[in-house]
Amino acid sequence: MSGTLNKVMLIGHLGDEVKIHRFEDGGCVGRFPLATNETYMNKQTNERVSNTEWHNVVLRNKAAEICEKYLSKGDKVYIEGRIKTRKWQDDKGNDRYSTEINCTEFTFLSNKNDMPNQDINAKSVPEPKSEEGVTNPVNESDDLPF
Repeated sequence: MSGTLNKVMLIGHLGDEVKIHRFEDGGCVGRFPLATNETYMNKQTNERVSNTEWHNVVLRNKAAEICEKYLSKGDKVYIEGRIKTRKWQDDKGNDRYSTEINCTEFTFLSNKNDMPNQDINAKSVPEPKSEEGVTNPVNESDDLPF
C-alpha cells in the first residue's frame, strides 16, 4: 500500500464539560476528555477486569460550539477523527507531549430522556418536521447538532 491512513473512531463518555477557547478572529477551539472502557474476564482469578483509557478530543469552530451547547459530562458520543501529537516546552524548559484526537465527525448517542437529574430543556433540540410530520434533512447552515 503506497498511502497512509490516520483515522480514529471512538465511542465513549465525556469525562468533563466541553471547554472552549475563543480567538479574536471569531474562531474557537473546544476540548474535552473522552473515556473508553475495556472489560474482560481474568482467566486466573475469574474476576471481571475493567480498564479505562482517556482520550483528549479537540474540535474547532462550529463543531466546538455545537458540542459545548449540547454535550455534558457523562454523555455518550461517537467521535471520528485523526491522531495528532503536539510538542511544547514547560516552564522549566522540559519537552512535553500531548496526544489528541482532532475530531472531524461526531454523533451524540445519549438519550436525554433516559438520564435523570439533567436539565433536558436546555439541551434538547426539536426535530425539523414537514407539514406531513416527516423528518426533513438538516442543512449544514442550520444550528443543529445532527
